[in-house]
Amino acid sequence: MANLSNLKPPAGQVKKKRRVGQGMGTGRGKYAGRGQKGQKSISGYSKMRGFEGGQMPLHRRLPKRGFTNIFKKEYSIVNISRLAELEGDAFDAEMLVSAGVLNKVGKDGLKILGDGDLTRKITVKAHLFSATARKKIEGAGGSVEVLTMPAGGPKPRKDGKGQKKTK
Repeated sequence: MANLSNLKPPAGQVKKKRRVGQGMGTGRGKYAGRGQKGQKSISGYSKMRGFEGGQMPLHRRLPKRGFTNIFKKEYSIVNISRLAELEGDAFDAEMLVSAGVLNKVGKDGLKILGDGDLTRKITVKAHLFSATARKKIEGAGGSVEVLTMPAGGPKPRKDGKGQKKTK
């Protein structure tokens, strides 16, 4: 049985620490691996956190108060389980707003997600359907109708970048 007071690392695992600046005969004397001139060669040098060689550091280039993606899609989302609770067999965005399911339709339209179960046949008109929602609606004998996206799309940037070039 091994005695914990006699444990040693395997041979070759522990190396001697390289001591620089201990004379010319060591091969690491005179400049001690720092080179000749420059701010990194002087004693007491410590690089500032995030220093990028004079380039504007990343933490100063990034916006500090959040970021707004101008291409983000904003859909109103309704799950299958919510449609199953409602009466009727045909659903579209206006009907869901009038029934109180949605406050308003998102700027990019209505998306139907597949959370929940559907036992009856329904017809749904929306701008997008998840794969599971489409499968569950059609599996219950219903039908889906994909509407075209509302006009408008992303707002143009004020600086003109990110726009398609017209010839």
